[in-house]
Amino acid sequence: MTSELSNLPTAEQIRRAPKVLLHDHLDGGLRPATVVELAREIGYDGLPETDPDLLGTWFREAADSGSLERYLETFTHTCAVMQTREGLFRVAAECAEDLAADGVVYAEVRYAPEQHLEGGLGLEEVVQIVNDGFREGERRARERGHRIRVGALLTAMRHAARALEIAELANRHRDLGVVGFDIAGAEAGFPPTRHLDAFEYLKRENNHFTIHAGEAFGLPSIWQALQWCGADRLGHGVRIIDDIEVADDGSVTLGRLASYVRDKRIPLELCPTSNLQTGAASSYAEHPIGLLRRLQFRCTVNTDNRLMSDTSMTREFEHLVKTFRYTLDDLQWFTVNGMKSAFLPFDERLAMINDVIKPGYAELRSEWLFRQSATTPAPSSGSDAE
Repeated sequence: MTSELSNLPTAEQIRRAPKVLLHDHLDGGLRPATVVELAREIGYDGLPETDPDLLGTWFREAADSGSLERYLETFTHTCAVMQTREGLFRVAAECAEDLAADGVVYAEVRYAPEQHLEGGLGLEEVVQIVNDGFREGERRARERGHRIRVGALLTAMRHAARALEIAELANRHRDLGVVGFDIAGAEAGFPPTRHLDAFEYLKRENNHFTIHAGEAFGLPSIWQALQWCGADRLGHGVRIIDDIEVADDGSVTLGRLASYVRDKRIPLELCPTSNLQTGAASSYAEHPIGLLRRLQFRCTVNTDNRLMSDTSMTREFEHLVKTFRYTLDDLQWFTVNGMKSAFLPFDERLAMINDVIKPGYAELRSEWLFRQSATTPAPSSGSDAE
């Protein structure tokens, strides 16, 4: 075991490792080729590039600005091609396929139904189409030997005034593929407390919700999300680091909010690459996830927007392995955290941990034995003959 633990997981092992993804935006994960093809089909001529490779590069460069507001502007183009039944279904199905191919076994994918009505669809239709797309993607993944389960999170835009309406929509579909609710969008100037009626409604209905908080805005956003709104999880939550003091001698002191978050095991939906792009962290080495993991916060690793960040769960883990020398044990810790924090019934979460995640990592950990065996010279013929 000591020999195995001294070896970092390979890129291939990371890809094959079972993963859990809690923070992924449907309109931030399209394939560039799909954007181009759907734009052509509906006559959308606003794309900055029509070559898929060049378009993918444009998305990454436009998002890599250090500004959350500029980052959010890139969604104008992806949302534009997600206004028809065909477009929404295709994007949802491909999302499930792509995540499964990357080793994700459970994902909660979020989107804002109110942003997909320009083509004449209604809110109920949007939810049904996306759910059907996820089921089709799961089916295609099974045909390729991959297993994945995808749940939807319905998002309300924090600058709009439809949060209660979307919360009620999420509650109506809670047993039909929707697992919870979220609010998203620019944090500054749009505190979560603007939508207290939605959160109070969801609590009365015993439903689950997460809130984007502590990404571009600091501790007040996190405090409001938890103490006023009652969030089950924090979307990002990376700025909780502002309530943690590290002394010159390395000793650590947690403020009252940070202590509360850790003591209550409130999940942090951390998205390292995205945080670098929006300026929430300056480098992987400086990203708070290293300290938060060491302090045993309930950290999870996520992609946020795979297209804009040119990322995947495998790439996120690869960055962390390279930066912090994480082993398969660390990756399993993040993954189990994710599954513990999922908006699924307890027995289903437990089954995923015990029957899928832990066996998957155990198999990967055992591979060093066979690699060692394959490189050990065979004894010379007759050397031990009796």
